[in-house]
Amino acid sequence: MTTTYWFLLIGLLMLARGLAATTIARLPITSSIAYLAVGVVLGPFALGIFHFDPVARSHILETATEIAVLISLFSAGVKMPVPITFKRWAPSIRLAWVSMSITVGLVAAFAYFVLGLPIGAGVLLGAILAPTDPVLATDVQVRHAGDYDTLRFTLTSEAGMNDGSAFPFVMLGLGLLGANELGQYAWRWALVDVVWATLGAVAIGMASGAALGRLGWALRNQEPKHEVLDDLVGLGLIGVVYGVSVLLHAWGFLAVFFAGLALRHTELVLAGAHKNRQGLLVPDDPKADPANDEVPDPETTPLTVSGESLIFKEHLERLSELTLVLLLGGMLTLQAWNWRTWGTALFLFLVARPVSVLLGLAGSGATMRVKLIVGWFGVRGIGSLYYLMFAINHGMPPGLARDVIDITAIVVALSIVVHGISVKPLMDRYWRKK
Repeated sequence: MTTTYWFLLIGLLMLARGLAATTIARLPITSSIAYLAVGVVLGPFALGIFHFDPVARSHILETATEIAVLISLFSAGVKMPVPITFKRWAPSIRLAWVSMSITVGLVAAFAYFVLGLPIGAGVLLGAILAPTDPVLATDVQVRHAGDYDTLRFTLTSEAGMNDGSAFPFVMLGLGLLGANELGQYAWRWALVDVVWATLGAVAIGMASGAALGRLGWALRNQEPKHEVLDDLVGLGLIGVVYGVSVLLHAWGFLAVFFAGLALRHTELVLAGAHKNRQGLLVPDDPKADPANDEVPDPETTPLTVSGESLIFKEHLERLSELTLVLLLGGMLTLQAWNWRTWGTALFLFLVARPVSVLLGLAGSGATMRVKLIVGWFGVRGIGSLYYLMFAINHGMPPGLARDVIDITAIVVALSIVVHGISVKPLMDRYWRKK
């Protein structure tokens, strides 16, 4: 397809999505399913009008998925209820680290014993498929700043953290394949890739978000007052935090998520927010929170970088979702639909994810209904595609690349369909019972 046809295709899809927003909201499908269907029909699986080769275009796809995940993680961090308390965040921390590790182990064992892949490739595949997605799972995640629902909070905060906690396993898998230095007895991996990269990322993100929150508040509310371009400032924070994290060998995804979280917390504290009965910070006037759905009063609303830039970030999320899911459809081939790819997807959805969630949340106090819903809605998406491209560009042996690409593409495609179809009826049923 020429550039002109790509403009036409993307433009038509954007028009259709924008004009049919109400219709799609009433249907038992998500917009991602529609984009995927268009990609499959136009791709090599059906008409063959275009074919996206992930190996030949791995650098472009890595950058595109990287940007999409970063924007989504920042938006998720901004919408998180604050302040952070161990009691509220403990289930999410368990999911992001304990359940993540169990999922990687189970998928690695399946890949080694059933698929016949080397153990390094199995660990790498587990790391690619284990993290839940912050981009495509918007229907089950926190909808706006001030959304205090426990289920949506758990799913969102898990997705925000496990995109960083998966990175050590990606590096471990590459190390076992000879593409990354692990050190004797894996000491370098444990100290640098696990301990420092994780703690350093949290520290960089929290410090940067808090500093920007105070600077923005001072510019707006102290004499002489200054205008602040919130969209640019929000994007700038993402770029700076991610760049500093990468330079210091910390996990940038984790840092950006906590930067958004710290930014909102700092701005709420400076605005004089009070704690509600749940112990969460809320604006004194809920209508005066610009990140909420209600129209703020321009005379009383304290402008914040987190609130004013959120809508723009969500528009970028929708554009990246459209483009990347369409390209995913163009990656799928008839040969990729085999027992290995289907089997991996079924094992992940029906065994690895539910088992890891039940074990990770054991003794947490979460009800069985919440555990089962969280265990089902482990949506895979753009994050998995990013890790796949990262592995290809950082030394994954070419002989293994095609197997891992086919498995990942089919798992993500099936996740978009099965989770997308089930999200609305299951969430409606959950809310009715609640």
